[in-house]
Amino acid sequence: MSISVGDILEGKVTGITKFGAFVSLPGGSNGLVHISEISNDYVEKVEDFIKKDDIVKVKVLSAQDGKVGLSIKAAMPKIKKPEELDWGKEEKESDGLSFEDKMSKFLKDSNERYVSIRARENKKKAGHRKSKSY
Repeated sequence: MSISVGDILEGKVTGITKFGAFVSLPGGSNGLVHISEISNDYVEKVEDFIKKDDIVKVKVLSAQDGKVGLSIKAAMPKIKKPEELDWGKEEKESDGLSFEDKMSKFLKDSNERYVSIRARENKKKAGHRKSKSY
């Protein structure tokens, strides 16, 4: 089986080193997953993420002179990006209001937020007072 850059394959981890993991691929070839290509998270020890004899899905990054560079994190499915917020939505809802109405709505919302924050702070203070025993 010929291996091409961009292929996604399954292989068996045959060895772990400080700098990565060796993976046996279909067709008898071997490749190296560098420590930087194991996870999107910081990898201090390879053993924390993969073990010998694990079956892993890898993407072929390079294949030159019998050396195959692999990536586990590139073979992972892409996470969908968060949706864009419509910042103008609130503006559209209040387009028909006069300036005075907008100001009064703002003051009402602001006062409600202030009251809820003060209530939380008072609840926290009351909890601290009860927990002290002399």
